[in-house]
Amino acid sequence: MRYVALNRKARHDYFIEDTVEAGIVLAGTEVKTLRSGQASIQESFAAPREGSLYLINAYIPEYQQAGAHLQHETRRARKLLLHKRQMGKLMGQVNKEGMTLVPLGIYFNKRGIAKVELGIAKGKHKSDKRATIKKREFERDRARALRERN
Repeated sequence: MRYVALNRKARHDYFIEDTVEAGIVLAGTEVKTLRSGQASIQESFAAPREGSLYLINAYIPEYQQAGAHLQHETRRARKLLLHKRQMGKLMGQVNKEGMTLVPLGIYFNKRGIAKVELGIAKGKHKSDKRATIKKREFERDRARALRERN
């Protein structure tokens, strides 16, 4: 599994409780752009609309080789495909526990179908972020000291 777009900042800004794989409805030019590795999901999120889940504010640039009449809208809301039971469970967690749905990455599965990895996340406070950085630096220093000893 090779990621086309990653949201590295999501793991820094949120506690990721669980992950879910969802399909995504794309236009032909969007798929071609994704295959070339040009997409950004840094400021995007998933939200319910009209009884379905949508990926909002994901940036997939226009496909340069296609004509003007075939182009897609770069920041349109894209429908996410989930089983009804999965969607109900996710929406229950989001509404009840104050969680958010954050896209962690977009990738193509073995069959060549575009998938979105969604994280059920809870926001971190500034102190939590500092503690995470402190812990990571401690682990890095410890590993370095063990390497030097051996």
